[in-house]
This record gives sequence, structure tokens and C-alpha cells, in this order.
Amino acid sequence: MQFCPKCGSILVQKTKNFGCPRCSYTTKDKVKLEIKEKVNEKQRVAVITDTDVDVLPTVEQTCKECGHNKAHFWTSQTRSGDEAETKFFRCKKCLHTWREYK
Repeated sequence: MQFCPKCGSILVQKTKNFGCPRCSYTTKDKVKLEIKEKVNEKQRVAVITDTDVDVLPTVEQTCKECGHNKAHFWTSQTRSGDEAETKFFRCKKCLHTWREYK
């Protein structure tokens, strides 16, 4: 990208030459145009793995698979913002995972 030596404006392509849109400056030289775009990295989605379960709070909730009464608990906003969070439970014994909507 080149700028006008008279007024400092960016040179744009006119019919055949490049020129300044503010003043009457034109050039027959080739103008190098370079366009760059900065792309932000996507944010990673948190995934609960078996090793992360030990840091979650434990609540008394009966597992539907094995009948054990202790489960790990976490919440996540799975629907629109004006609706309640979804509660997730994972049994401490058999690692069965289920959710509860309210």
C-alpha cells in the first residue's frame, strides 16, 4: 500500500493509473497492494473427562443404573440464556452420566 507524497492519503486505482482521491497526484508506477486479516482462534469447549471428575462437588443423588446414592455434579447453559441451566450428574460408582432439566 502506498500513500500520496503530497497529502498522505492512500493511493487508489483510477482508470489506468493510481492516484490520490484528495489531490491531483497520479503515478504510472505499479502500486503494491497487500491485504491482511487477523483471524482469532476459536475458543475451546470444556470437556469433562474421567480424570476431571474428582474435582467436582459430590451430592446425594441416586443413580438410575446401579442405585448408588453419590454422584458428581456440574451445571451448563445448554439452552437459551433466559432458560434455566442443565444439571449434569455422574455416578461415583459406575460413572453413568445423566442430566436433569428444571
